[in-house]
Amino acid sequence: MDTTNKSWWQKPLRVIQPNLQVRDTDQIDPQELAAQMKDMGANTIVFNVGGIYGWYPSKVKFHTLNEFLPTSFDLLKEVIEACHQQDIRFIARVDFSKAEDSIYLQRPEWFARDLQGEPITIGAKRPGNWSLLMSTCINSAYRNEAVAIPVLQEIIDNYDIDGIFFNAPNYTLCYCEACRRKYTNLYGTEMPTERKAFEPAWESTCLRDNMDNLYTMIKQTGKDIPMILYYNLYHDNLFDRAETTDMLCTEPQDILSLGHHHIPEFWKPALSMKMGRSLPDRPTPFGIVHSSPGMDWRHTGLPPAEYSFWLSQIPAHGGSIWHSLTGIPNTIGDKRILDVVKNFNISVEKVENYMDGAAPVAQIAMMWTADASAEGWADGLINMQIPFDVLLEAQATTDKLSHYRGLVIPEGMEYSDSFIANISEYVHAGGHIFAEGAIPNHPSLLKLLGISEDMYTSESLLASYLRFEGADNPLQKGLEHTELIAHRGKVNYVKPTGADTQVLATLVPPFSPLESVGAPPERASLPVSHTDLPLAVWNPSGKGHAMYLPFSLSQLINEFKLGEHYQFLSNAIDMALAEHKFIEVSNFQGLQMTVFEKDKTLLVHLVNGVGKRPLSTNIPLHQIEVSIRLKGKSVKAVKQLISGQPLEFESKQDKLAVSVPKLDIWECLLIEFE
Repeated sequence: MDTTNKSWWQKPLRVIQPNLQVRDTDQIDPQELAAQMKDMGANTIVFNVGGIYGWYPSKVKFHTLNEFLPTSFDLLKEVIEACHQQDIRFIARVDFSKAEDSIYLQRPEWFARDLQGEPITIGAKRPGNWSLLMSTCINSAYRNEAVAIPVLQEIIDNYDIDGIFFNAPNYTLCYCEACRRKYTNLYGTEMPTERKAFEPAWESTCLRDNMDNLYTMIKQTGKDIPMILYYNLYHDNLFDRAETTDMLCTEPQDILSLGHHHIPEFWKPALSMKMGRSLPDRPTPFGIVHSSPGMDWRHTGLPPAEYSFWLSQIPAHGGSIWHSLTGIPNTIGDKRILDVVKNFNISVEKVENYMDGAAPVAQIAMMWTADASAEGWADGLINMQIPFDVLLEAQATTDKLSHYRGLVIPEGMEYSDSFIANISEYVHAGGHIFAEGAIPNHPSLLKLLGISEDMYTSESLLASYLRFEGADNPLQKGLEHTELIAHRGKVNYVKPTGADTQVLATLVPPFSPLESVGAPPERASLPVSHTDLPLAVWNPSGKGHAMYLPFSLSQLINEFKLGEHYQFLSNAIDMALAEHKFIEVSNFQGLQMTVFEKDKTLLVHLVNGVGKRPLSTNIPLHQIEVSIRLKGKSVKAVKQLISGQPLEFESKQDKLAVSVPKLDIWECLLIEFE
């Protein structure tokens, strides 16, 4: 993206969204609210404008007005003016996903239907004197020409808004006649009764068609008003979303109300930002973080230590922060939230101009498959402080891959002919790939991995082990005093084929059924202590190598979190990086590290998430050693942008050595070169 003449929305942004409660409308003082947003560090506000409720005197038929709006003045107009006086940009939040039951009674064809043809009601058992809300159909006129488009036109014509954000724009499962007809027209068959049987592109197509209509209308006004739209890490077409919006946002919620056994993984904000940044020439994606530990507890805040850790991952992984709060400062009872947001935005402001236009530095890429296997690899890479980018299959071109020394391919990846051809060319030119688990019996892929087509899949193994083979085994680095590490799960029994193919690890089969592993210990000897069944195959091809793990390393990391599995992963990556490894940092489980470059500077982010989550306190890390290959460059200065403290450094043998004396939550090291 050209950085010379950027619009306001292409510059560093700190967003606060006070999720407005209609019954608190009379507590909104425009001047006071704008001053509070400024004091909390916002340069952009997201404010309710239209959709479920109109926050201005709308004249569009079927647009329900907020009944608590003041009648003596235009609240929306005054909030916008007050924000602009404080140099705060105003983004209009609209939500056409639901409407009141009074509209349903007049236009029932606009609403989503379940399989039995019944409308989908939201909050039917909600206490209090509320009308019912009902889900609208994404393919209906309500979300298009009858209500959404006239409302948008009315807002743009009458208010000096700076941007538009669509809340909850997603597809809602619907069996109405309009959806059934559209499905049949698209796919030539009747709509299935089970959601899992739908054509994979159906939901994304419906969303894209709807957003295309709205985006086209916004752009036809002739005003430079950016549109903001969600993307999802798991079930979305990122390319579809990018083509129907100017900016992308995602929402890595830290939903602690799911319970401790279902707590969101620590990498959720990090991966969400990496996914958003995977598209080239796009504005920085937003990371929306809710202040609450769940929507069911939305009137209280996350523990400050956990909240700060979660927030810090957004800018550290190259995103723009978007705070989502329940209410305005005057109605927020948990004042810890306000303190965390303010202090965090102070830190962001110290870093943002340096990060503006900075590019990530990563020697490793990982194919994102949106499943547990990709999550396990991401967990391992982040916890071992290995910078990496995420790629979708369409992005895995030979040109794109050439920027990386290693490519991780999690189990479950769909190996198309074109993908196999691309990774084969990549390895032959000097790249390295890491593949695991079940793979297709494709001749070109098997040749690349150095294994024969004679493959068999085991039963799920228990009480089994991985044995390191050979002296000075690079996979055993840091594990020299253990010959076996834990293994569990299925194994793809394979045979190496190449004369130069190395088997670096083998399977030790189960020594006992699970019910007798400990009884009696006198019978715990291994019936077979050595096999030639590979668990790690390292195969040269052209100038590069392919490593095949015929088991699921990602599953072991996901399930057991054992240090030896993390170390094994790190050692495998080191085999690809070898002497070219760009950066190393002291290893702490829970420490995240990312690297960006801009002009004659490097930016190294360190985020401290050490401790049992949810974090009740931040445990400081001390004496974090950072080592960077200089590639002939001369270092001018090293300092900590957030604390403002300079750091002593040493340059010798083409390496920079820096020691960070203390890391509380988040720090960004600025390394300036001559």
